[in-house]
Amino acid sequence: MAEAFTRPFHALIGVAAACLSTACAVQPPTAPGPAAAMAKIQHLVVIYAENHSFDNLYGLFPGADGIANATDEQKTQLDHDGKPLKELVIFDHHGHPDARFPRMPNGPFRIDAPPVSRRHDEIVPSGIHAFWHHREQINGGKNNLFAAMSNVGGWTMGYYDSSGLELWQWARNYTLADRFFQGAFGGSYLNHQYLICACIPRFENAPDAMKVRLDADGRLSKRPGSPSAMDGAVQVFSRSGGQVSPDGWSLNTTQPPYQPSGVPPAAGGSPDWADPAGDPRAGRPLPPQAMPTIADRLDAKGVSWAWYAGGWDAAVADGRQPPAAARQVIYSFDIPGSPMFQPHHQPLNYFARFAPGTSDRARHLLDGERFMADIQAGRLPAVSFYKPVGRINQHPHYTDIKSGDAHLASVLRALQASPQWKDMLVVLTYDENGGYWDHVPPPTGAGWGDRWGPGSRVPALLIGPQVKRGFVDHTSYDTGSILKFITERWNLEPLPGVRERIGNLTNALQ
Repeated sequence: MAEAFTRPFHALIGVAAACLSTACAVQPPTAPGPAAAMAKIQHLVVIYAENHSFDNLYGLFPGADGIANATDEQKTQLDHDGKPLKELVIFDHHGHPDARFPRMPNGPFRIDAPPVSRRHDEIVPSGIHAFWHHREQINGGKNNLFAAMSNVGGWTMGYYDSSGLELWQWARNYTLADRFFQGAFGGSYLNHQYLICACIPRFENAPDAMKVRLDADGRLSKRPGSPSAMDGAVQVFSRSGGQVSPDGWSLNTTQPPYQPSGVPPAAGGSPDWADPAGDPRAGRPLPPQAMPTIADRLDAKGVSWAWYAGGWDAAVADGRQPPAAARQVIYSFDIPGSPMFQPHHQPLNYFARFAPGTSDRARHLLDGERFMADIQAGRLPAVSFYKPVGRINQHPHYTDIKSGDAHLASVLRALQASPQWKDMLVVLTYDENGGYWDHVPPPTGAGWGDRWGPGSRVPALLIGPQVKRGFVDHTSYDTGSILKFITERWNLEPLPGVRERIGNLTNALQ
C-alpha cells in the first residue's frame, strides 16, 4: 500500500517575487511551514472515545477512503480453512447463531438499514477486540479474517450511515483524518497505554493461567472442535485471548494495581491497592509500571498537563470499599444509573509515580467535572487528556453511539466557547476498532510498524481555529502521532516507542 510521508519538520519556504514594472507585484501569503503552524497551538485537548473502526462510522464520508474503495479480497471474509464464507452469521454471547439477526451476504452491510435496522441509539453487540485475535483478523493486510476470528461472527462487517450524527458535522467543518490507525493491536487496555507512552507494559512472572497459548505459527491455539464461522464463534484455549505473552508483555486487559481497579482490595489489606493475589474473574493486577511516559517528558520541561476522567472521584471512593461491599461503579453494566466506569481506561493508574497518596496523583489525575469547569474558566493546562465515562463513550454492548455523540459534541461546543479556544487544537479519536472490520491495511515496515502494531484505522477529528476547514487528511498517523505532536511542539525528549515515519498532525493545520 502506498503511504503518505510527512513533510520535513523544518521546511524551507521560498517566495518568488515578480516585478511587472517599476514595482513588484504583491504576492499572496505563503502557507506557514509545520513548525510555524505548530507554534500557534498553546493548548492541546485529546478526547479518547471507544471502539469503532473508521469504516464502521465514517465509511461513507465524502472524500474519504471509505468502503467503496475496498477490494473484493478485503470485503470477502474467509473461514478458518481459507475458503470464502457462504454467508455471514452473527453469534450471540454464547457463540451460537443469534436468531435476532438475519444471515447476511458475505461482505460489508449497513447496520442501520434493512434487514438489520439497528439505530444509533440502540445497544448492539460488541466483537472481541484482543491483541492476538486482531493480528489474525488483519491477516497480513488482507483484512479478511474478521468474521472468523470474532465472538460475534459476521457482525464485525457492519457499518453505519453516520451523516446524521453531530460529530459527522464537526468532521465536515474541520478535518477528518482517514489514515489514523490505532497504535497497537487489540483492545482498550493496550491502546490506552500506548496513548501515554507508546510502550507495552511488562508483567514478569505472570501466572501461567494469564499467559497466551499459541501454535507453532504464532497464532492462537484453537480448541479441538472449534467450529466453522458458519456455525459458531472460534474457541481458543487462552482466557481473555491471553493477557500476557510468553515473554512477559501484558497485552490484553489486566487490572490496575491501585484502586479504582476491577480487582477489589484484599481483606484486611490497604483499601488503596488491588489484591495482589487477584481474583478469579480478572486474574492478578498488573505490577506497578515505571517506563517513561509523556507525563514525565512534560514535567521535565515544566509544561502543564492533566488527565481528566469521567466518574474518577466516584470510582476511587467505590473501589476502596471492602471486597464484600456492593461496588456500584466498577464493572456495573447492569446497575441502573451507573456511570459504568472502566478501570483499564485509566493508564496512569498503572504507574508507580501516580500511586495513591502521591502529590502527582492529586495534581494530575482529575475528575471529568473538573474538566468541564476548567474549560469554562479558561484554565485548562497546556495538554489535556479527557476520557469519557462508560455511559457516554460510545462503546458497543454497554452503551450506544447516539448518547456519546451528543456528549462529545457538547464538549466540543464548550471548548469552542472557552477563552482558550483561539490557540487550541482538539484531537478527538478512538482507542481502537472495537473488533469492527476496516478495509485499509495498517502500514508495515521499518519506521511504520513493529511487533505491537499499528492496528486497524479508527476515526480521528482535528478541530480548532488553526485547523484546515472541510479537509480530509490522508497522511498516515497512529496513536503515537499525538505523542509526536506534543514532543515536537514543546521540544520534549522523544519517547522511544513512537514510530519514526508516522505523521505529527501538522498536515491538518493551516
